[in-house]
Parts: sequence; structure tokens; C-alpha cells
Amino acid sequence: MDYTHWREILNYSFLGNTVSNYLWFAGILLFGFIFKTLLSKLLSGILYRLVKRFSHEDNLPAFRRLLIQPLEVLLFLVFLYFAFQALNYPLDPTEIRKGDHIIKTFMFRTYQVFVIVALAWVVLRFVDFIGLIFQHRSSLTASKLDDQLVPFFRDFAKVMVVIFAFLVMLGTVFGVNVAGLVAGLGVGGLAIAFAAKESLENLLASFTIFLDHPFVVGDLVEVGGITGTIEKIGFRSTRIRTLEKSFVTVPNKSMIDKPLNNLTLRTFRRVQFDIPLTFDTTAAQIRAISTELQQYINNHPQANQDAIVRFQTIGPASKNIMVLYFVESMDWTEYVNIKEEMIYKVTELVEKHGAQYAPTQSVFMQASGQPLPDTSRPAAETNKTSDFE
Repeated sequence: MDYTHWREILNYSFLGNTVSNYLWFAGILLFGFIFKTLLSKLLSGILYRLVKRFSHEDNLPAFRRLLIQPLEVLLFLVFLYFAFQALNYPLDPTEIRKGDHIIKTFMFRTYQVFVIVALAWVVLRFVDFIGLIFQHRSSLTASKLDDQLVPFFRDFAKVMVVIFAFLVMLGTVFGVNVAGLVAGLGVGGLAIAFAAKESLENLLASFTIFLDHPFVVGDLVEVGGITGTIEKIGFRSTRIRTLEKSFVTVPNKSMIDKPLNNLTLRTFRRVQFDIPLTFDTTAAQIRAISTELQQYINNHPQANQDAIVRFQTIGPASKNIMVLYFVESMDWTEYVNIKEEMIYKVTELVEKHGAQYAPTQSVFMQASGQPLPDTSRPAAETNKTSDFE
């Protein structure tokens, strides 16, 4: 097959384009598909130089991990544009005029939407990377305020990027007068405010949280019957990790409207319980147990000097020694270990002085043949103690 025959094949026209045009179209697309990953890595390396001075560490792998996928999509769209340039197809915006075929107009407008979305995606990932840098810096400081400010402003910047991309899309793709639209929002602003009342209240509440600092990320709080650790403070809500490790999202308005107990700001944890002893326990035994336990708690390095150990009440089935002390630790594990240590000491003293624990009231009444109390009503006295008092 000679050169003239090949030339005739390449010049063969089909649907307004020659075979040569289609080959160029396919070649450009194939080149872009094969090399988009490599080109994305090269472009991400160039972009990384712009932000490298803000980071004291080599974060190029993290930067590429965030940007490689959106850059691949953006570069493929660029190659798609040049591929269609090889065909007789009006892709230039100046070539899209009123009266053009609806399919041509629809395809180009769709292409514009994808380009704007891809660019916004790249910028959003760029914002994420800047957030990672400042989040790392905030983790090196003693203050927890910057730990919650970084996610807040990162999310705020991302919302602004999305809004800007949406306005650009309206103006570029759909030909909307953006300036007139923004001005017109003043007319319907009241209706929008009523429709978004809850969201606006939560947004304002988030600023109140940042200004008043009732809590910061990492604090253990109790609000609205929920107890847990603050993990994130966002635009609309605050996320709390409960002691059961469940994840609860509370609207910011509820965080400032309801009474909030910041358990982290306490200086001590209170522990209170009774030691029920049998009726045959002598006064000397009770006094010895109380005195030695008081001395033990007073000399304990992690219990403050306000401990009280007193022979307090005589109940229906026991003589009760009240124990009240405060643990000088906010660490949960350490707090539980100290409580266990105290209980062991109580048991040792009871055994040492020959005393015995009294049975519960229900067991005592069953043994003596007396009727059980009405359990539908709360007991007059209770030994329950909240771990967060």
C-alpha cells in the first residue's frame, strides 16, 4: 500500500471530520490518559514549592496524596479540550452563539461545569493541606484554643471556596448576572433568614463558644444529660465522644443554652460512700477503723486534706461509716485506681479490727422474715455516688 493510498485514507471525511482528525483526537486523549498521573505528580511538586516555606517538615507525600486525584481529573479535562480542538467542533466559548445546536451547547456547558468543579476540588484539597500544616503547629503548643480554631477556619475557607465556585458557575456557564443576584438577595434576605433560622443560631453560637471559651477541644463536659470529651467544634454543631465511645453531635445552640458542666476545669474529683457494718460491731472497732482510714487518706499523696471519715448513721440493718474524700487527678484511669486502692484499704481495716460488713436491707429482712420494702419508691437514703461529682 503506497503513500498515496494512505493519504486518501487519512483524508477520508466522516461526519464532518477526516480520519486524520479522529486519529489526532484519539492520540491526544490516549496521551493524557497515560501520562496524567505523571504530570499530576510534576505539577503537585511545583505547587508544593509555593507552600513549602510554611512547613518545617517534608510534607510532599501528604501534599501529593491530597492533590493527585483532583489534578488528574483537571489535567484529563485539559487534554480533552485539546483533543476536541483537533475536530471540527465549536468548543471555544466565542463559537457558542445563540441558535447553535442544542447538543453542542449542552456538551460545552457540561464541560465548563466539570472544569469549574475540578478547579474547586484542587483548591479545597489545597486548603486541607494548609489546615494540616497549621493543625500540626497547633499540636505543638500548650493552648487548646488553636486546636479548635484551625478546623473551624479550615471549614470556613472551604465553604467560601464552594460558594465562589458556585457563583462562577452561575455567571460563566448559565449566564446569570451574579452582581444582580447578590444585590437581589437583600430583598429575599429576610425570608432566607427565617428559613435558615436554626442554622444561623448555631453559627452565632459557634462564635460565642470561641469568644467565651466555656470549653475547648479535649475537655470533658456534661451537657443536656450527655457526658463526654469534646472532639470538634464546627459551624453548626459540636461533636462529643461519650464515655461509652459513642459519637454524639450536639447543636452549638444547645451547648450554650443549657447548663454546661466542664468537668476538666475541676480541681478535684469527689468520692463518697458508706461502710455498712453489722450491729455487733463495737464502738471501739468503729472508732479504730474511722481513725486509721482518716489518717490513711490524709497521708495519701493524691487525696486532699478535706477528707471526712465519720460514724454517721445507724440504719435498719447496719451501722454506717461515711467516707468522703477528693482525688487530686483528672485522669480517669488514675482516678479509678485510687478508688480501688481506697476500697482495698477499707477492707483491710475492717478485717484487721474483726468487724464484718452488714448485709443489704433486703437480705436482712428476708432472713428475719420481715416483708420487703416497696421498691417502686426510692429509698430514703442512697449510697450512689456519681463519678463526676
